[in-house]
Amino acid sequence: MAWIGDANNVAYTWLQAAQLLGFRLNVSTPPGYGLDPKSAPAGDHLAVFDSPLEAARGADLVTTDVWTSMGFEAENEQRRRPSPAGASNERVMAAASAGALFMHCLPAHRGEEVTHEVIEGPQSVVWDEAENRLHAQKALMEYLLLGREAA
Repeated sequence: MAWIGDANNVAYTWLQAAQLLGFRLNVSTPPGYGLDPKSAPAGDHLAVFDSPLEAARGADLVTTDVWTSMGFEAENEQRRRPSPAGASNERVMAAASAGALFMHCLPAHRGEEVTHEVIEGPQSVVWDEAENRLHAQKALMEYLLLGREAA
């Protein structure tokens, strides 16, 4: 699995999943926005790359998020400078495994962290991902509001 983007909450969640489920997470972050070594212990579950292309090489899943996460809007211009435009692009997806999927938790900024061709391409499952999240959130709301699972 490849994460391409800054070390935000989504990246750390993927890192936790890699540790728990035993898969390898390849990470490529813009300079100055890498994983905190205290929060990202080394091991077989993590490999860090300077290049998004190298991080994606052979991956079954490539995922990213916006370069400027919520709460960091004041840093938007500063954060965009070291980020290669369209880091999740056709070349990156071509480096991934033949059946690799592309995910993005949305909203996406086309031309910044992902190209139009990738997010709308045949490897993209972003719309299914969003729909699945909607149903999971609805179930969680029902459970929290009613204190029970649906019949």
